[in-house]
Amino acid sequence: MPSEQAAPPQTPADVVKRRRRGTELEHALLDAAWEELAEAGFAKLTMESVADRAKTGVAVLYRRWANKNDLVLAAIRHYGDTHPVAVPDTGNLRDDMVALLENFNAGRTELATLVGATFAGLHDSAGLTPEAVRRIVRGDGPSLSDEVFRRAHDRGEIDLSRIPPDLLELPFQLLRHDVLMTLEPVSAERIRSIVDDIFRPLVAGPTA
Repeated sequence: MPSEQAAPPQTPADVVKRRRRGTELEHALLDAAWEELAEAGFAKLTMESVADRAKTGVAVLYRRWANKNDLVLAAIRHYGDTHPVAVPDTGNLRDDMVALLENFNAGRTELATLVGATFAGLHDSAGLTPEAVRRIVRGDGPSLSDEVFRRAHDRGEIDLSRIPPDLLELPFQLLRHDVLMTLEPVSAERIRSIVDDIFRPLVAGPTA
């Protein structure tokens, strides 16, 4: 009988390539892309550098995303999906809004600052504006705040039929502005001021 030859030893990359499939593999690729974006920045990120970080071949990336821009946008959205913001239910609108802004502040500051630093690269390479990036990343689903406002409406605290959508978005726009201007989490005092001094006087109904 011919002698059997020993199989060559497997490297860690071989094990990773064999074991990861489907959704697990895609999530690993997106995690690697996010880490590369955070460490190297948009300008230095390449499909090859992400593939190296994920310990896979670059062809695996190109089978899922046509180019670097698509990969970066998918990585940003994946980070948001895997780091959800808890929606509070305190029983009143004021405390719900303070808690929701605090949750955004704690969970999304890193996302906001990194996306802010990526805007210029996406605009230069794909012509995407910050608002276009926001729509792509956020998708068409309901906002987390929709549930908070619906409950407040049902309690009679606000009347959603008379409040413009832009006004409901104002507290979150102010929070994002502060984060992008300072690249730091917003203080608790500033969050309370946004809710108590700006938002509530504008939306309060007759029964508030």
